[in-house]
Amino acid sequence: MLDALLLVGGLALLTVAADRFVLGAARLSAALRVSPVIVGAIVIGFGTSAPEFLVTILATVQGSQDLAFGNIVGSNTANVLLVLGAAGLMHPLAIGQATLRRELPLMLGAVVLLAAVSIDGSVGPLDAVVLLVAAAAAIAFVVVVGLRDREAAEALAAEAAEYAGEGAPGVLRPALLALAGLVGTLVGAQLLVTGATGLARTLGVSEAVIGLTIVAVGTSLPELVTAVAAARRNETGLVVGNILGSNLFNSLPVAGVAGALATTQLGTTFRLSLAIMVGACALAALFLRSGRRLGRAEAWTLLVAFAVATAAVTVA
Repeated sequence: MLDALLLVGGLALLTVAADRFVLGAARLSAALRVSPVIVGAIVIGFGTSAPEFLVTILATVQGSQDLAFGNIVGSNTANVLLVLGAAGLMHPLAIGQATLRRELPLMLGAVVLLAAVSIDGSVGPLDAVVLLVAAAAAIAFVVVVGLRDREAAEALAAEAAEYAGEGAPGVLRPALLALAGLVGTLVGAQLLVTGATGLARTLGVSEAVIGLTIVAVGTSLPELVTAVAAARRNETGLVVGNILGSNLFNSLPVAGVAGALATTQLGTTFRLSLAIMVGACALAALFLRSGRRLGRAEAWTLLVAFAVATAAVTVA
């Protein structure tokens, strides 16, 4: 019971604190007159992946590598099946030409690269270097294109304005908001890792299964809340961009840092989970490219696929 309470409390704190952290960071960047392109491409991208990053790092440092990597793979799957599907039910999601040409291929390349370096059952220092170099290249590409391409710049600026537009003037308040959000996210991540590892021992299931299911969905809750709210306001471009960006950051810098800290030994469940992750991202990409939109029928398909994938991982 205590482990379950820690896990639920960690999830709740993580969801609220991560949102505050992104808001504070975006508003602080705006107050410091950082380019909206940089804010949209890097600040918000890193911020929305803060739950996955902190949970993964804490789990890795504490020796729970299966939980750490399960969180990454499961979160990527949950983002494109659960989050995208839930947002698509609220409102059909349109995808811009710039996203179709750049962010979507980058996301697919990131998850395929992650699967390729970890298919041998471990993510070690060399794999980490590959992932981190790819992360730097991808981020640089998005920023350069955003600075040169008007459509991409407008999309990134709109994402930055969504977070920074309502902030009060000055630097102190957004800085305190970002700091409080970061501390809250860190505490929530620690509670989540402690509760998840204890629950795995109590229930007699592997940490990988807990990471691939409960923890992965939990760390995707900030994306889910943001996506559903944006879809209800018909800001569908933000929904797709946030999800693709989150998977890109999860697959490259988050997994790269985890691999650099400790060689991540993966259980046998991960080969199936990696295949499911790649297949889920490919399915979502197929739907988004078909007519450049995600309708309600496709959204239902993604949600059903999420239920099937979760059941398959749990049984395996």
